[in-house]
Amino acid sequence: MAFGSEFFWFILIGLGAQLVDGALGMAFGLICSSILLSMGLPPAAVSASVHAAEVVTTGVSGASHAYFRNIDKRLFWRLTMSGSIGGAIGAYVLTRLPGDAIRPFVYLYLLALAILILVRSFGRWMPREEVKRIPVLGFFAGLLDATGGGGWGPLATSTLLARGGQARTTIGTVSASEFVVTLVVSVTFLLTIGLDHLEIVLGLLVGGAIAAPFAAWFVRHVSERIVLKVVGVLVLAISLYQIGRAWFF
Repeated sequence: MAFGSEFFWFILIGLGAQLVDGALGMAFGLICSSILLSMGLPPAAVSASVHAAEVVTTGVSGASHAYFRNIDKRLFWRLTMSGSIGGAIGAYVLTRLPGDAIRPFVYLYLLALAILILVRSFGRWMPREEVKRIPVLGFFAGLLDATGGGGWGPLATSTLLARGGQARTTIGTVSASEFVVTLVVSVTFLLTIGLDHLEIVLGLLVGGAIAAPFAAWFVRHVSERIVLKVVGVLVLAISLYQIGRAWFF
C-alpha cells in the first residue's frame, strides 16, 4: 500500500502528541483529534482513527511505564474495568447521537481542576484524601474519551492529581489503563462503523510508538512540582479553548 507525503505528517503528529501524553498522562487524543477535525473529517471517523492508533501507542506506553515501575496495580484495575464500560457506551452513542451537548460542562470541571493542580504545584494546598469513587471516575472518563476522541487522560489524571495522587504513579497508571479502555472502544467502533483512513491510523501509531518510551523515562526523572505545573497549564489551556469553542465560536 502506497502512502502520500501526508503520512509523514501523521507520524510527526503522533510522535509529538505521545511525547506530551506519556509524560503528562493526557492529550494524545485531544491533540490528534483537534488536528484531524480541522482537516474536515467527521467526528466518528476521527475518534475511531485515533483510538485505533492508540491501541498500539497506549500499549507501548503502558509497557514502558511498567518497566520504569510507574504503575499502581490496584488503581489500574479499578480504572480499567469501569473505564472500559464507559468507553464502550460512549463509542456506541457517538455513532448514533452527537456528543457535543455535555462537553462544555465537562471542560468547566477540568478548568476547576486545573486551578487546583496549579495551586498544589506551588505548595499552597496539599489534599489529604484520595479519590474514593474511582469506578465512577473511570466510567465518565471512558465515556468522554470515546465521544470526544480524547478525554481519558485530562479527566482521570487531573482528578487524581488534584486530589493528591503522586504524579509519577498517577500518570503511569492512567496511561497503562488507557490501553485496555482504548482497545474496547476500538472494537466497538469496528463493529459499528468499521475502520477507514488507514494512512492516518498507521502514521499516528508509528509516531506514538517511537515517542512512548522516552515519555515514560521523562516522567520518572523530572520533579513532581514541575510536572504538576505543566499539567495544570495544559489542562487550563485545553479547557478554556474547548469552552470558548463550544459557547462562543
